[in-house]
Amino acid sequence: MIKVEQLSFGWGGVPLMKDIDFTVERGDVFIILGGSGCGKSTLLRQLVGLAKPMSGTIEIEGLGAPKIGYGPPAFGVMFQSGALFGSLTLAENVALPLRTWTDLDDDAVDAIVRSKLDLVSLGGFENHLPAEISGGMKKRAAVARAMAFEPELLFLDEPSAGLDPITSAEFDQLVLTLNKHLGLTLVIVTHELASLLDIGTNCIMLDKQTRGIIARGNPRTLRDESTQPFVSSFFHRRPMQEDGK
Repeated sequence: MIKVEQLSFGWGGVPLMKDIDFTVERGDVFIILGGSGCGKSTLLRQLVGLAKPMSGTIEIEGLGAPKIGYGPPAFGVMFQSGALFGSLTLAENVALPLRTWTDLDDDAVDAIVRSKLDLVSLGGFENHLPAEISGGMKKRAAVARAMAFEPELLFLDEPSAGLDPITSAEFDQLVLTLNKHLGLTLVIVTHELASLLDIGTNCIMLDKQTRGIIARGNPRTLRDESTQPFVSSFFHRRPMQEDGK
């Protein structure tokens, strides 16, 4: 679904990551891991076309390089904070991309909006403003908006951040539903261990010291078998020792 080759990216001419390669297979729940400040969300910006890499290529199956703003979105994005428009109701937020990029009549738009809000268990909240709902509901509403065009690929940035354990588990179930029952491929930035071990099928771990990918594979396999000190410490929530072990 996604092929990344020799990708370098960063800010102000200083690379966060250099010459990284990875692939996301169709049907994956692909997790981007790493310590704070290593470039996880910045990599996501590259993948969705919000920032240009310093070098290298990103190819999305059937689309080529990712582009934003040239027509109806071919993939969905849920940003870390949800990024809902505070002055619009949930229904209006979900309807916005449809009204921007299509000529569908009001009845058709309303039907799609209702179905997407029902999908994320927000039926009945169509007329609520974002300020009137919880953080978890905002994130689900953002997923509903990201699903407006029936994408096959969905990007989620820190979907469990700031959620209590129960709400986080409910969101994980939503992710699994989208993956298993709707066949979506998902790329998720997260460092929430319980979540990524429950839902992840594949992952890469970024390392800001080497500016590269320090580990890759099934996250449960990395937890159980990795002998790399940082990877082991990450998955077992252990502080790194002074000698790096």
